Amino acid sequence: MAARPIIIDCDPGQDDAVALLLALASPADLDIRGITAVAGNVPLALTERNARLMVELSGRKDVRVFAGCSRPMLRKLVTAEAVHGQTGLDGCPIHAPTVPLERQHAATFLVEELLAAPDDAITLVPVGPLTNIALALIMEPRILPKIREIVLMGGAFREGGNTTPAAEFNIYVDSHAADVVFRCGRPITVLSLDVTHQALTTPSRLAAFRKLGTKVGGIVGDMLAFYDRHDIAKYGMPGGPLHDPTTIAFLLAPDLFTGKRVSVEIDIADGPSLGATRVDWWGVTQKPANALWIERLNADGFYALLTERIGRL
Repeated sequence: MAARPIIIDCDPGQDDAVALLLALASPADLDIRGITAVAGNVPLALTERNARLMVELSGRKDVRVFAGCSRPMLRKLVTAEAVHGQTGLDGCPIHAPTVPLERQHAATFLVEELLAAPDDAITLVPVGPLTNIALALIMEPRILPKIREIVLMGGAFREGGNTTPAAEFNIYVDSHAADVVFRCGRPITVLSLDVTHQALTTPSRLAAFRKLGTKVGGIVGDMLAFYDRHDIAKYGMPGGPLHDPTTIAFLLAPDLFTGKRVSVEIDIADGPSLGATRVDWWGVTQKPANALWIERLNADGFYALLTERIGRL
């Protein structure tokens, strides 16, 4: 079977970085048409550099990286250096990457790549704020039928928010962009905090990356050890949740996940619930379902897949 064409939109971030490595290690399954960077965990100049560092680390220099929006659509940028460190990739050696940054803006690339594709051809995988995706949808609505599916990391329901009591980081940072995406009418799969908080990077799982005995395995172990320290202290759990790689794992091994089709709306009103994902789990509004909300993950299977693929690099 042919590899599934995807575009990854990200704001690396250690968990974004591992998501990129998982995808880059899977060329037989995933045809990465491009990686687009957005401001989020850290400013755009760092997220696009970090994406290029992961492409270089993987040895996949055929994959192009595009820089996109440096701020949300309507609000000031909120970043997360307290979680990810000042580089966004603390725990990973940082240098000027040899992989070049493409000159084209990420949103323009998205529009052109999608317009050139057949209908239902390309899966979008956003794992940061949704600014680039929303801008492309606004710029050129004709791209909509070209999108096979949007598989995103963001939102929260039963777990509550991690940035405000109501809101998860990616949706909170650009709630207006998220509103555009969730109303676009294309199939959406949501990997929210409800499921990523089941994907804990415990000490034994960290050790498995290091036991691979490879440069990439060691760097993944070091990155995640730095990244985990914040959430272990915050949540009191035995490891930190590994958010973004769940999207790629869903594409590679959907049987590891279970979910339910529901109506999801984004709260864009200024106030304490800004950025909340309103999930109508029981269909009380009778609004049409617009998303597959993933609620369960086989965590051992997820980490087995992730470790095996990281071991390929």
